[in-house]
Amino acid sequence: MARTTRRAGGGAAGRAAQRGAAGVLPGVGLLGLLLFSLGREHVWQALGGGLVVAGAAVVLGGALGFLFGVPRVRGGAGGPGGEPHGSYVPNTNLEQVSDWLTKVLLGVGLTQLGSLGERLHQLGTALAPALGGGEGAVPFSAALVLYFLVSGFLAGWLVTRLTLPQVLSDADQALDLFLAGQDRDRRGDKVGADDLRVRAMRHLGLLGGSADRAEEPARRLPPGTAAGPATVVAEVRSTARRSALTSDQVRELFADGSEGRRIQALALMQGDPSLADLPSVLEAIEHPRSGFEQYNALLAARGLLARLPATDVGRLREAVSGQLVAPDGIPYGSDRSWLAEKILSRLEATTVIPQQAGPADGAQPAEPAGAPQPAEPPQ
Repeated sequence: MARTTRRAGGGAAGRAAQRGAAGVLPGVGLLGLLLFSLGREHVWQALGGGLVVAGAAVVLGGALGFLFGVPRVRGGAGGPGGEPHGSYVPNTNLEQVSDWLTKVLLGVGLTQLGSLGERLHQLGTALAPALGGGEGAVPFSAALVLYFLVSGFLAGWLVTRLTLPQVLSDADQALDLFLAGQDRDRRGDKVGADDLRVRAMRHLGLLGGSADRAEEPARRLPPGTAAGPATVVAEVRSTARRSALTSDQVRELFADGSEGRRIQALALMQGDPSLADLPSVLEAIEHPRSGFEQYNALLAARGLLARLPATDVGRLREAVSGQLVAPDGIPYGSDRSWLAEKILSRLEATTVIPQQAGPADGAQPAEPAGAPQPAEPPQ
């Protein structure tokens, strides 16, 4: 506990130091520009021109930092046998352009290193009028460009290195999950397809996950296991049709009471709808032990839609819609709300009662049974 506290305190202190350094670096340059402008005859002209020059230097430095910080695609990344994950190859044009421009800029810079002082003096002379001209404007202009160029480069490089790899990785994983979901859908595994689509949207940040998804179920995993709870559920779901369990045994497994057994029973119901028990699914939807359990109950209900009797449609609709509107029910914008809304839309589509066709044009409506017949005319 003490070690965890120290680690948390050290992390907070490190983040505070990073924020302070990020504020001090541009602050010192802007303070120097302000003091220089106050000593000029035309204060606002010097300040405005200096801000424009500093902003341009930051943009140029940030672009250079981005080029130097673009991550490389790992050559050995792939699945078993060296095959890439998914059914596509990542586009590496940006990486190739970045590598080429980096080499060109380094080569040109090294060849012109001897005349660097002269080049800076020429740059300062060209920018001096923007800062009001006069004595001292030439070296200050060159120093201003150099300072903010380096600052922009460091900022662009750090932001690219820290954020772009994760963004690209999440996008690649989400695309792989979407493609795998389409493959599951073509094979008729609607539950697995929807689960993969939800996971893909969580990777992209389009859906929020269950708050306790990685907490409570993960504590019940054996020590040292590398698989998360979602992976364990997917494995149980994939073996459900080969399982020798009966629907009564799955119902007893759910009634065991522990959350791990309940989730295992729901995973078996997802993989084989013939093992599903609607009262157990409704219990997990309306009175879940965790958000992760409710999510798997909704997946099990999704698999039941094709074989749900008409008498049970209203019960499922009432349970799902009740959790959507309950204050402590399904959070809006979460993975569970996406599944719940999809279930309700499918229920509405499957419970539409077709209208009875009216009599054809020119046809006489049938007389109701027992209606009095007109009397025959006398002979």
